[in-house]
Amino acid sequence: MAKDDSIPINNPADISVIVIYFVVVLAVGIWAMVRTNRGTVGGFFLAGRSMVWWPIGASLFASNIGSGHFVGLAGTGAASGIVIGGFEWNALVLVVVLGWIFVPIYVKAGVVTMPEYLKKRFGGKRIRIYLSVLSLLLYVFTKISADMFSGAIFINQAMKLNIYLAIVILLIITALYTVTGGLAAVIYTDTLQTIIMLVGSFILMGFAFAKVGGYEAFMEAYMKAIPKNVTDGNLTIDPKCYTPRPDSFHLFRDPITGDMPWPGVIFGLSILALWYWCTDQVIVQRCLSAKNMSHVKAGCILCGYLKLLPMFLMVFPGMISRILYTDEIACVLPKECKKICDTEVGCTNIAYPKMVVDLMPDGLRGLMLSVMLASLMSSLTSIFNSASTLFTMDIYTKVRPKASEKELMLAGRVFILFLIGISIAWVPILQSAQSGQLFDYIQSVTSYLGPPIASVFLLAIFVKRVNEQGAFWGLVIGLLIGLSRMITEFAYGTGSCQNPSNCPTIICGVHYLYFAIILFVASSLIVLGVSLMTPAIEDKHLHRLCWVLRNSTEERIDLDAEDDWKNEEEPDIDEKEDQVEEELSCWRKSYNWFCGFEDKKAPKLSKEEQEAMDKKLTDTSEVPLWRNVVNINGIILLTVAVFCHAYFA
Repeated sequence: MAKDDSIPINNPADISVIVIYFVVVLAVGIWAMVRTNRGTVGGFFLAGRSMVWWPIGASLFASNIGSGHFVGLAGTGAASGIVIGGFEWNALVLVVVLGWIFVPIYVKAGVVTMPEYLKKRFGGKRIRIYLSVLSLLLYVFTKISADMFSGAIFINQAMKLNIYLAIVILLIITALYTVTGGLAAVIYTDTLQTIIMLVGSFILMGFAFAKVGGYEAFMEAYMKAIPKNVTDGNLTIDPKCYTPRPDSFHLFRDPITGDMPWPGVIFGLSILALWYWCTDQVIVQRCLSAKNMSHVKAGCILCGYLKLLPMFLMVFPGMISRILYTDEIACVLPKECKKICDTEVGCTNIAYPKMVVDLMPDGLRGLMLSVMLASLMSSLTSIFNSASTLFTMDIYTKVRPKASEKELMLAGRVFILFLIGISIAWVPILQSAQSGQLFDYIQSVTSYLGPPIASVFLLAIFVKRVNEQGAFWGLVIGLLIGLSRMITEFAYGTGSCQNPSNCPTIICGVHYLYFAIILFVASSLIVLGVSLMTPAIEDKHLHRLCWVLRNSTEERIDLDAEDDWKNEEEPDIDEKEDQVEEELSCWRKSYNWFCGFEDKKAPKLSKEEQEAMDKKLTDTSEVPLWRNVVNINGIILLTVAVFCHAYFA
């Protein structure tokens, strides 16, 4: 099949839509910059705790749905049917757990980052630093590189640009508005992205279903979407590699032979979702920026309802793409696939971009590409903001305990550039992992690295007896077990249907969702075992840090309080700064405004004012009426989750 080299997005309508879109996004970003206080760490990283429920819900959804979802969900849908949509629906339950159980504890603990919570709960420095480093590794392997790669696939399909050139262009635009805006700008732009993303993908879904003739016709046609080119000289491909699976329309599949066994989808996936939704900095940081607990819960519920949509907006269109472009999307001959999409293991990743380019009329195609870039940028900005928060608060302050706020904020921004470099270097490995199915790759890496963290957070909140030694060894041994599987799998390669990997069955033969369950149980046993063999933490250190003491009003004595970065007074620096209160040049003032540094130092708060502010930041009380409204909605959301799973089971 000859490769088509015409550039699809090369007309005035598409180009003007893309330009207008970026102007609007920049305008929203600048508006948020002017409106919010970015000159303090709390303002830059937590949006000053002033957010209401609907931007929080939209931002949770937009931070979660990157272009990796559009490319990955549609690609895996094209390859193996609707089961991948179950990964999205699992979140409906976990956002309720986040809003009702985890966030109240984090708010009462008065923390900004997740490692900071573990530091207060367990004391010691090693867990906080370990978790920060591991979270940053996960960002690189699963989030940043996957999102950049999927965004680049889109640009490659639309503009016919080289994938690496596309990545560089994307990063320049994204870095600009993360570096300048802080969390408030990210949340407001996320809200705009969510609206555009949903409108664009609803329109594409309409075109796709109209093209195949409705739902019934779609189910029938998908089962017949078999590519024509299946032999090449001496090479004949096994039919099971290109015939749609008989269980394509089942959410729950055979526990032994299924590609996504149902116990893994229910239990293994819940462990990964617990790590992602309840302990991951990117997600929790949005909830911590809310005005009060009712806004947190309402934001979580809105996000839950939005998470119902990816099955219909991404998985089904991906499957329709296979029907419409069977020979390209379902190609199985390595030579043929290389020609079509530059990867020998298969071309399912181009299922969604191909539809956007082929089905959408001029103008709408430009809007859809903007949506892709929007979803990509909203995820990347969220990750960059959270990664720089983790690095600055948990690692840099250990190296430079006396750093000023300005230095901390500069360090966070320089660190983002370093992250980007590593992520670009990882892209080639990602291209061929998990038979070229991006979403499978993301979930498998999470299965190897996420369960120990989920285990430690869950036990930290619910088991008062767990201590620092138990948590630390549970995390370290869990990480070593997970890395042994991950490194072996990447060393042998994950293979494809035609050329399976020769990785030993004892290591790679266990499905990654089952592996997540085994790793979670092993980590939990280590945490509990070591904790029971070592001294317990006294209650005076645990008030409002675990579930049984969540409503305690006694004063908490923080473990290792003297190490906390907030408690380090810097009188010498303040005195020096007071002496040098010089007149700044216009250029310097503009630079300070752009980066969110205040020209004047914030006024020092009195002890009473500081206590009142801390009380506001750790308040979890709710108005009874709104508490009942969000509780009822939480129950309805859980009912919807059960119904959806049962209907498609």
